Amino acid sequence: MKSSILKPLNIGKINIPLPILQGGMAIRVSTAPLAGAVAREGAGGIIAATGMGDEELSSQIRLAKKISEGNGAVGINVMYAYSEFERVVKTAIAEGIDFVATGAGFSRDIYKWVKYSNTPILPIVSSAKLARIAEKLGASAIILEGTEAGGHLGTDRSTWDIIPEILEVISIPLIVAGGIYSGKEMARALKMGANGVQVATRFALSEECDVSPVFKKVLLEAKAEDVVKIMSSVGFPGRAILTPLSRKIIEGKAPRPEVCEGCIKNCSRTFCIRLALESARLGDYENGLFFSGSNVFRYSDILPVKTIIENFVHEAEEELS
Repeated sequence: MKSSILKPLNIGKINIPLPILQGGMAIRVSTAPLAGAVAREGAGGIIAATGMGDEELSSQIRLAKKISEGNGAVGINVMYAYSEFERVVKTAIAEGIDFVATGAGFSRDIYKWVKYSNTPILPIVSSAKLARIAEKLGASAIILEGTEAGGHLGTDRSTWDIIPEILEVISIPLIVAGGIYSGKEMARALKMGANGVQVATRFALSEECDVSPVFKKVLLEAKAEDVVKIMSSVGFPGRAILTPLSRKIIEGKAPRPEVCEGCIKNCSRTFCIRLALESARLGDYENGLFFSGSNVFRYSDILPVKTIIENFVHEAEEELS
């Protein structure tokens, strides 16, 4: 899809026709079928690479690029808190990934690893201080994630309050995430000076998102009061839907892992985040942790990726024109 009003998103050597990134949702919520479909429409699709082995990750990247039909761009997202962070990043670079987004911590070494490939690095930050540091280190763009976002959070401040502060201190593109639930919010971010947006929860409710129907049902049936914050064993707060497990986490009664695989660098072991997220993807309502953005209650349908992007673009164009 093309737009005569929206400007392309240029991040390093990558040109993305539409200024939209699909957020990386782990574990294996955003995989090749979703990321490839998003890229095919001219946006940026992201594979959530945390928890993937080399062979699986390489296969996912190849499949996503095949699905994309050479359009848009395909990137990965990987948590810095993941114990095999370096391996995942280097595998993706070797496979020719278009860009790397990374959050749940801040890496300085990653910029050394892309010295010869010039792979764009997009750190997910929540403050002007980290945005400024990231640009000095070599970031190609900044993804600002405010408290409205789903998953792990780095701040309790609103996305909209942080945008002006970051724009004051960086000269590279700014991509806004958290609270972007429609084209109207996308236009609002662009009007404020952002270069693009990142959207996750809306894409979790797409036909191409390869999760259990139970996962999508939990998101579709969530009310505003069902969206809560928990403290993740990763060491960051997280935004999720109120379910049996998230209630236990809040009450400090979540089952501790009997066996730990050491997948997180500094895990509190209050519960197994890997198992909780995987259970959600597979549709285990009782034991799953269902991450989502704060505006999930605004959605009432499951749509094809093509329609989701068309809706965002048309709504944004109307607001901007």
